[in-house]
Amino acid sequence: MTVIAWDGETLAADRRVTSGGGIARSVTKIQKHGDVLLGMTGNWDVAAEMREWFKAGAVPADFPAKARDGDATLIVIRRAGIESFHSGPFPMPIEVAQAAWGSGRDYAEATMYLGGSAVQGVQVASHFQTDCGNGFDTLKLD
Repeated sequence: MTVIAWDGETLAADRRVTSGGGIARSVTKIQKHGDVLLGMTGNWDVAAEMREWFKAGAVPADFPAKARDGDATLIVIRRAGIESFHSGPFPMPIEVAQAAWGSGRDYAEATMYLGGSAVQGVQVASHFQTDCGNGFDTLKLD
């Protein structure tokens, strides 16, 4: 599972991925693409397809069919704001300065609400949420 947090300056994500609740592995869930930051939650294969669709131009007609099942989310962080693609080719604008996604979302959001950073939110979530962990990655728009 996942925790990804944005505090208005830093995008942070844990590195844990599990397969069927079994062995935990480490992966990178966030990346920079041009002048945006991308994050992926949910089913890895579906999320990766959504990421590549976005990087290829996000043509609505080419939205991955499997993504319509709603098993993954693609997070897009722009200077102008946050967008979230879930089960269709048209993003939901997230109209807040900071946000978090994934199974550890509530821990990260509470941490940021109390004045903590995105990194601290991911660390708190990784401590309490058993399917988050294995360290973390960070990115900034600049």
